[in-house]
Amino acid sequence: MSNTRPNIVYILADDMGYGDVGCYNPHSKIPTPYMDRLAREGMRFTDAHSPSAVCTPTRYGILTGRYCWRTELESHVLFNYELPLIEPERVTVASLLKRCGYHTGCFGKWHLGLGWGVKDGEVFDFDQPLPWPGGSPDPVEEDKIDFSKPIAGGPIELGFDRFYGTSGCSTAQPPYCFIDQDQTVGIPSVQKPVEMAGGRRGLMVPDWDHKEADPAFTEKAVAYIEERAGDADTPFFLYLAASAPHEPCTVACVPEFLRGASEAGPRGDMVALVDWMVGQVMDALDRCGLADDTLVIVTSDNGALPGCNGRTYGHKSCGDWRGFKGFIWEGGHREPFIARWPGVVAPNSVCDALVGLQDFMATVADIVGETLPEDAGEDSASFFPALMGETEPVRDDLIHHSCMGVFSIRRGDWKLIVDCDNSGDMGRGVDGCVGTGPVPGSRGQLYHMEDDPFESYNQFGREPGIVREFREMVERYIADGRSV
Repeated sequence: MSNTRPNIVYILADDMGYGDVGCYNPHSKIPTPYMDRLAREGMRFTDAHSPSAVCTPTRYGILTGRYCWRTELESHVLFNYELPLIEPERVTVASLLKRCGYHTGCFGKWHLGLGWGVKDGEVFDFDQPLPWPGGSPDPVEEDKIDFSKPIAGGPIELGFDRFYGTSGCSTAQPPYCFIDQDQTVGIPSVQKPVEMAGGRRGLMVPDWDHKEADPAFTEKAVAYIEERAGDADTPFFLYLAASAPHEPCTVACVPEFLRGASEAGPRGDMVALVDWMVGQVMDALDRCGLADDTLVIVTSDNGALPGCNGRTYGHKSCGDWRGFKGFIWEGGHREPFIARWPGVVAPNSVCDALVGLQDFMATVADIVGETLPEDAGEDSASFFPALMGETEPVRDDLIHHSCMGVFSIRRGDWKLIVDCDNSGDMGRGVDGCVGTGPVPGSRGQLYHMEDDPFESYNQFGREPGIVREFREMVERYIADGRSV
């Protein structure tokens, strides 16, 4: 390692499961040569978890080191035009690194709320309780947005020098348009056609094409790397957030050059798209002579979505873990997590330590030698020692959170799911793994993760002492405002 302050690249997939990546699942139907190469050249974590089983809360945790359930968004996700979730005064990974002399760039899916301008003389009620019901404002309300006005509260006000991306998932959430810094690229002026593959109704720019979004994010990220290579004295932080393989998992969302790349249908091809994005970044780092001075992390925001999980093709998108996206069971939040840093991280190494994606904040602070203030990174523990091969635990315990706001906590061999006797998600499920959400009066679930890693034998009624201890621990962490 020639640079004591490494460049840092963080690549986040959207709904990519533990079993999608070849180095985690030898039976995967999806070729992932670049992620597999990254694991051979670095470290593969086996017990890494997103702080939530859905998108927005995980992204909040990654960038702030804080559980999102401490905000007003205590379940679900943000949708289309909700206000910024990250408080303007809150320390983020980007603002921390910027203060330490880093240049910072964000490319891709934001999904943390933005401050949209409103047309003169119009009133738009942005203060509805979160999350907004149905996720999309009435078209009459949407027409009140003035897309020519600067957008407030976004990445460039939270520590990023550069932003090019979308407000939410590019294939599922309006407005369907790119944002460059704090302005839309073009004016969303037409309603998304009914026949167009994609999620919610809403406005889009006239030439919008779902399949072009992730390649565009990647092109901008590669250009950013090439630009920063010209300033050897200034390290950079690159956060690249893909929209793939988020639904809709249709051919129309797959670039032509990747159609049929997998044996797991369109969704599998979208995972191959993520791998291609990783490869483009790795190639750029190699080409610019930056690979040896760069920490690269690749992971996902939550588990794969049931219904397009690839089982039709004999593919287990979440591996053998129970559950899917949104669920409190392991499949909802146990993630592939790969880190490469030549000279620091041993090649082809494996870390079995319990870590959370929100631990990125404390890790970054540790790497650059900064002490976090008391009101920052309240739920973040550094895994920098683990990257260097130390075997001490990163953390003693970890809280998980489902789409519907169900808590669970891992400590030692035990995992308690609090006041919920089902998946903790909405009414979606597959292959007997049905999500029903919290039920009043539910007792809970307790699993011994060493003996029963796939959560098939509930011991809630057999271990009242552990249940009581773990419940009190969750209550204490909630009340204290921090967990580390």
